[in-house]
Amino acid sequence: MVTARRFPLGAATTLRDLEEDLHPRLALLRAREPVSWLPVLGGWLVTRHDLALRVMRDAATFTVDDPRFSTAQVVGPSMLSVEGAEHKRHRAPFTDPFRAHDVHDRFTGFVEQEAARLVEGIRPRGNAELRREVAGPLAVSVVAESLGLVGADAEAVLSWYDAIVSAVSDITAGLSANPAGAAAFDRLRGSVEATVAAGGDASLLVAAAGSKRLKLPEVVANAVLHLLARPGRLALVRADPDLVDAAIEESLRLEPAAAVVDRYATADVTIGGADVRRGDLVVVSLAGANRDPEVFQDPDGFDLRRDNSRRQLAFAHGPHFCLGAHLARLETRACLVALLDRLPGLRLDPASPTAPRGLVFRKPPALRVRWDVPAQR
Repeated sequence: MVTARRFPLGAATTLRDLEEDLHPRLALLRAREPVSWLPVLGGWLVTRHDLALRVMRDAATFTVDDPRFSTAQVVGPSMLSVEGAEHKRHRAPFTDPFRAHDVHDRFTGFVEQEAARLVEGIRPRGNAELRREVAGPLAVSVVAESLGLVGADAEAVLSWYDAIVSAVSDITAGLSANPAGAAAFDRLRGSVEATVAAGGDASLLVAAAGSKRLKLPEVVANAVLHLLARPGRLALVRADPDLVDAAIEESLRLEPAAAVVDRYATADVTIGGADVRRGDLVVVSLAGANRDPEVFQDPDGFDLRRDNSRRQLAFAHGPHFCLGAHLARLETRACLVALLDRLPGLRLDPASPTAPRGLVFRKPPALRVRWDVPAQR
């Protein structure tokens, strides 16, 4: 039996520690208990970069294929929750279209035009909530374009996403999932089935004969937040647009949209000094691994000149590395460029809180910004 005496920091960790200002707690755990038993999670939390890689690379020992896997409880079997040959079957139709070169060739023009259109639509106002008015609609448009999704209304899809995310977070926190998550997935599935029924050569869903899972990353909102939080960062990027990609990687490292990923031990194993038993939940803290001082110098700093920021694990690693990583980067870059080019004096609204929060998926509650609008003559 795991005792509080063996893992005192883990025993003292609360859900609030993990949902709100989690980084000081993760730093303590990483330094003293890099694999720690957390009663609030009912499992082990891995916070060190090398150990996180070990878990995510070894799907034979640390699997997602378990009936307790939170995402599968909400959306059913998908490439996120199966292993081996079945995982390859789910993933294969999407592998080639989402490679970096193919994403660039196929989607750059559309994504840049859509980002410019959305930003141009808000420009006369001088203020906006970027998550709902730019980042969210852009993500929906890109998903709809890439998958050929029929009838993808932005507000509807974003509400489905929020409900699914909420249900997954409830399960991770040891609560009963809000039934709204399952209902939202049913509506999403209906849209996917309509797409498949309609046919069409351009639809990846048709080619895949009905994939059942979409993930809308919060990458854009977090990237904008990190740039605007310090005026000096924004000035550097405005002076040198080549730093946009560095800003994206640093924002992914400092605040990954998905803070954790779950695995389940298939055998007894010792890792990081902890004796994990077969069947135990093993939670990999991507947020913790991304600030490991053994990998990243000044890990809590936002460094646009960091030479190893691509070692961040925001998109996970191993066989379950996020397929949409290249598209998310492209989308974020297009959005940042459009915002910086078209909204002079862009800044955070001081009246609106922006600190990211969330147990599983971390994002600011809102991202309200202001900018300068020239006086009408």
